[in-house]
Amino acid sequence: MLQRSFLVTGTDTGVGKTTVACAIAAAAAVRGCSVGVLKPIETGCRPDARGVLIPEDAENLRYFSGCAESIDTICPYRFTDPLAPSVAAVRDGHDIQVEAIVDTIRDFRRRYDLTIVEGAGGLLVPIWKDTTFADLAEQAELPLLIVVGNRLGAINHAQLTAGWARAVGLETIGYVVNSLQSEPDLAARTNIDVLADLLGPPLGILPWLGQIERTAEDRARLAETGAHALAISALMG
Repeated sequence: MLQRSFLVTGTDTGVGKTTVACAIAAAAAVRGCSVGVLKPIETGCRPDARGVLIPEDAENLRYFSGCAESIDTICPYRFTDPLAPSVAAVRDGHDIQVEAIVDTIRDFRRRYDLTIVEGAGGLLVPIWKDTTFADLAEQAELPLLIVVGNRLGAINHAQLTAGWARAVGLETIGYVVNSLQSEPDLAARTNIDVLADLLGPPLGILPWLGQIERTAEDRARLAETGAHALAISALMG
């Protein structure tokens, strides 16, 4: 029996997909849920002293979920340039096997209570050639969780993402609003009600969390915040 899984996608880059995914993963793990996490492709990776590219987002997902998989399994494709995966892969002289990613997602769904797959950028970012994250979601039968960065432009970007998903027949669990400022500006203060009117109520509003480190204290903080701010039961199925 396949368990709950979804693709965390964003209305744009830099909206906090990893923070939201980590909060969900940490909160689910505290409830005793086995959580598998995947960040199949990460761009903008910096090399360590040995020249090995380090996928920071994937490392965060692994830590906060408690997932025991190797980082090579969680993030098999890592590239240097902070670009769309298809572009970054070509620049690094590699290709991306989308079928292998789909196979890994299916394997995780069989072995974990909850599988969280995080995309790169938005839904229509190309993974390889003409295959986008929307295509990956369709091929892997992944419903979407849309992360809306709460800033000017969020209303348009959220409607475009949700509307495209609906138009091509992708299932959407819902959306989460992620706070990007410690002191919200006028746009951030008014976006919530407008989004609710247009898209229905969100599955949660994640508050501004500031810098997050891979520490036990921050794992507990993320788990507690996720449990209180997000509809964890709905996300777990």
